[in-house]
Formats: sequence, structure tokens, C-alpha cells
Amino acid sequence: MDHLDAHLNQHPRLPQWLKKNRAFSSLHSLKTNLRHSGLSTVCEEARCPNISECFRRPTATFLILGDVCTRNCAFCSVGNGSPSPQDHEEPVHVACAAQDMGLKHVVITSVTRDDLPDKGASGFSATIHAIRTLMPECTIEILTPDFSGRKDLIESVLSEKPDVFGHNVETVSRIYPAIRPGSSLARSLHVLEDIKSLSPDTIVKSGFMVGLGESEQEIADLLKMLCDAGCDVVTIGQYLRPTKAQVPVERYWEPEYYAIWSNLAKSLGIGYCIAGPFVRSSYHAKEVLEEILRHSAQTAT
Repeated sequence: MDHLDAHLNQHPRLPQWLKKNRAFSSLHSLKTNLRHSGLSTVCEEARCPNISECFRRPTATFLILGDVCTRNCAFCSVGNGSPSPQDHEEPVHVACAAQDMGLKHVVITSVTRDDLPDKGASGFSATIHAIRTLMPECTIEILTPDFSGRKDLIESVLSEKPDVFGHNVETVSRIYPAIRPGSSLARSLHVLEDIKSLSPDTIVKSGFMVGLGESEQEIADLLKMLCDAGCDVVTIGQYLRPTKAQVPVERYWEPEYYAIWSNLAKSLGIGYCIAGPFVRSSYHAKEVLEEILRHSAQTAT
């Protein structure tokens, strides 16, 4: 056994509770429609384990501003490098695709575009506007990069009034330099704080992965930080290595931990914590928003 084999064998094997069958044959029709529109989904680019379930419903998280990221996070399978110029027709294409799919709740995310003067903020604003114009009753959730922490760009996106404004912290502070070069937990927390301070009625959402080497105490500390930043919703899921090009899994957290973290989040004051091995940022996003709105209506009466 050579040194590389010995190193790889130090990492845990995939446990039974994380083995999931995916019926790829059911995805063909939706994928064909998306390709015809020249669109991508983060479901495909990030190799999400829930892709079959979501595409069958159908639901998808649209990936705007291209499929090449200017950063190089160690956990992510989305390509990085020099992106193509921004496609200003893309917002209309997303809106038309969402209408064709019969979506009632649209989730929009993007790669990080540090190369653009506005970091891609106008792409989010234009896409929200296009969907609102074509589908006035549709609810909209966005999951944005950090826009380099610029409050003016956050405010410009908020002006289009997304129902949910999400920005993921992804992991704990100690391992940011190795896992998220070019990003920082402090900056991401400031982004969440700015969203809530600029628009108190907007639902603020964030999420992170476990399995990258974090401790139980660091998870608890991160939940407290997210509460203090004003998060209404937090998602927690197990990191699953998309390909061998990404950083290996350090630990597969047993299923019982997710209930512990969810209860802790709620005890801290986070209204909704969706936690589980397969949970991802937009997993059951429509149902979560509906529950929040239903609860708000009951409270108001």
C-alpha cells in the first residue's frame, strides 16, 4: 500500500443510512427542457443527492450567472476559472422555464462572480423582476454569494423584494481558510445581519454542512452566531464528497445528532431549523416557506 492509499483509507466509509437510490431515468424530460433554454441548475452542477426527488416533483434551484465560479471552495464540484460574460437575456429565460414547469416557488442561486463590478447582484435583481412580471403569485427564494460584503449590493437585490434571502455560511470559522479560500465567516455573518437590518420582514436563511472536521462545540457556537445574525431559517446537512477532486469527508455524523442540533437552534431563537443527512439549502424550500407564512398568519389573528 502506498502513501496515498494509506491516507485515503483513514477516511470513513459511507454508512448505510447515507446510501440513496436515484432514478436518473425520471430526470430526462426536465433536463432536456432546461438545456433547451440554455439553463443550469445547482442540483446538477453540485451533484445534489436529492436531484431525483426534486426533479420528479418538479422543483429545481436555478443556477444563474453561468456555471463557472471565480472562487475554488474545496467541497464544491461547480467548475471554477474565468466565467463567460453575463447573459442579460438569462432572467427572462429563467422566468419562462419556471412558468413552463408550473412552479409556485422559485429558488435562484448563482456561482460567485468576483469578476463583475456588481458581483452579480444585478443578475439576481433582474431575475426576480422577470419572474414577478410573468408569475405575480409565485414566491421567490434566493441564495446568493457574499457580494464581497457590499451592503449597497445587498440593498439593491432587496429592492426587488424576494420572499426569502439566503446566504450560506457553509462551515465553522476554524476551517474556512482550507475549505473556503477567498471567503470568511465574519463577512458572511455581516451579510446576514445586513439583510435583516435593511429588510426586517424578509425571511433570512442560511445553512452549513457537517463532516468537514468541525466539533460539536463549534457547531453549537455557529448556531448561536447565526441566531445573533438574525437568521429565521437554518439548514444543516451532511457533506458528501461529490467527486475525488473535492476534500474527503472527515466524519459521517449519525442521524440522531440532527435532532439535537435542530432543538438547539430553536432553543437559541432560530424559528426553523431543517436538519438531516440529506438536507440541502433549498430542500423542501416551498414547504418551509408555506409553514412560516401559515404561522405568521395565525399569529397575526
